[in-house]
Amino acid sequence: MPDIILASGSETRAKILLNAGVKFTVKKPMVDESAIKADLLESGASPRMVADALAEAKARTMSYIHPEDYILGADQILVKESKVFSKVSSRDEARTTLQALSGSEHRLLSAAAVCQKGLVVWRHVDTVKLSVRPLSEKFIEEYLDAIGENAFWSVGCYQFEGIGAQLFTDVDGDYFSILGLPLLPLLDFLRRHQLMPI
Repeated sequence: MPDIILASGSETRAKILLNAGVKFTVKKPMVDESAIKADLLESGASPRMVADALAEAKARTMSYIHPEDYILGADQILVKESKVFSKVSSRDEARTTLQALSGSEHRLLSAAAVCQKGLVVWRHVDTVKLSVRPLSEKFIEEYLDAIGENAFWSVGCYQFEGIGAQLFTDVDGDYFSILGLPLLPLLDFLRRHQLMPI
């Protein structure tokens, strides 16, 4: 039986799969996500295309190394109006992101792709709409104190499964997609390919 390999360094995605009973291993791909994203956006690609391409790049890169296995890659893109947000690397950037999202609606595109033998055998992009309540400066500072570097691991600086739930007034979409993986369509694919019990 071929193995399932998660081509990601995301602890959240690994936890989602583990909790769902998926047997897999983790191997982080060597992909320059920033360069791919910048090139695609510069060429006029839509946010959906960017999310899909990044997920595919991660899966395909690892698929060349493990051709017989099923390689899962995933990525998220956050869009508010026409602005595409990226993960932050400092508290100042996190503060700026939260200020920009405060009191408004944005979209989170969560993409996943599975490759085998260097070819995409399954892909899915899910869109979630999220409404952020107006955030006071005091709340933002206390929130960043509370989550620390966890703000750097989510494109929106939110930890939805924890204290980050306080950021929102409304969410229209799938919980797992917010966390970074469209799980239910993925499970359906795994069952259809006899990689999980039916």
